[in-house]
Amino acid sequence: MNLTQSVNKKQTIKEPFPISILSLTVGAFAIGMTEFVIMGLLPNVAEDLHVSIPTAGQLITMYALGVAIGAPILTILTQRIPQKKLLCLLMILFILGNGISVFAPTYEILMGARIITALTHGTFFGVGAVIASNLVPQNRRAAAVSIMMAGLTIANIIGVPLGTFIGQRMGWRASFAMIAIIGVVALIGILIFIPRIRQDQPASLAQQISSLIQPKLLLYLLIGALGNAGLFAVFTYIAPLLVQVSGFAEHSVTWILVLFGCGVTIGNIVGGRLADWKLTPSLLGLYFAICIILTIFTFTVHHPIAAVLTIFLWGVASFAVMPGLQVRIMSLAQTAPALASTSSHSAGNLGNAGGAFIGGWVITHLGITSLPWVGALLVGMGLIIAIACYISERKHAAA
Repeated sequence: MNLTQSVNKKQTIKEPFPISILSLTVGAFAIGMTEFVIMGLLPNVAEDLHVSIPTAGQLITMYALGVAIGAPILTILTQRIPQKKLLCLLMILFILGNGISVFAPTYEILMGARIITALTHGTFFGVGAVIASNLVPQNRRAAAVSIMMAGLTIANIIGVPLGTFIGQRMGWRASFAMIAIIGVVALIGILIFIPRIRQDQPASLAQQISSLIQPKLLLYLLIGALGNAGLFAVFTYIAPLLVQVSGFAEHSVTWILVLFGCGVTIGNIVGGRLADWKLTPSLLGLYFAICIILTIFTFTVHHPIAAVLTIFLWGVASFAVMPGLQVRIMSLAQTAPALASTSSHSAGNLGNAGGAFIGGWVITHLGITSLPWVGALLVGMGLIIAIACYISERKHAAA
């Protein structure tokens, strides 16, 4: 390496990320809060709106379906809107949805408000990932996406516990009021800091759909869905697993989940760096690591200290995959990167729902201690498909 190359490399490393990406991080933080905070407030919501807890739980299910089904449709319908303006409109819709939640007099109105906010979720992350990757040099795209996605992971560490605390003491509506205020802060940040990025003429609807349904991209969406299914097959039932098998008291589970969230945040940042270094090899290595960690968890779950350490490492590896997978999917759909990025969140949410369903089936038919190795099998299926894709790409490049 000559002196000029060395100096250029150092300048690239030292160059800070644009502050505009942080406004996307704040938006991601608010969206992460509104998705997950209701889990800790279900009893309060059910009591206030005079419905059963299982009925209140449908507020979570419908949100996930709203992300999975509505996000790609909304992205297609808004393709001709400039990206900065679209982000602003999405945050206004997000603020509106949470504002309605604050005053919702009935369960049905609250459900409608949740669906409104769900529609903004996938499209915000899809368009936000495209913008973040365009604000930095080519060799830092995955790291930029990971900075934006960090808002989602930090929401699980700080936002959700804080929102639950406020909701339990001041009423669940106060939590949604706080989320709406954070949404306003994100909107102001987007208005001030996000530049107007020149966009090429948007592809036609037929071109976008054709780009999305190419076999290789669909396989990577399936890889992401299987990875999420393996994660949520175990994570959905982590509390009973820790209490019934590891022997922890219920109040200890919260702190273990905070530790998991710390691992998630670290993994998200590290994963962005790894993906910028070696994209596909890092994805393969991380999927393999998740398989190993979940297999080990089958045994360490019976030993409290070992279980906590395994859960932390699992959080690191599971979310280190996300930035690289997002960038890989966007790169495969060059004529429709926003739609592809949004679709990856849809596939992920379908994986979340599928994993939770599979986990419930496993508990019923195989026992709760079988969850980790079944999760490893699901991730392993994604790894096998990823290896097949990698081998095919290498052969194609060689030819």
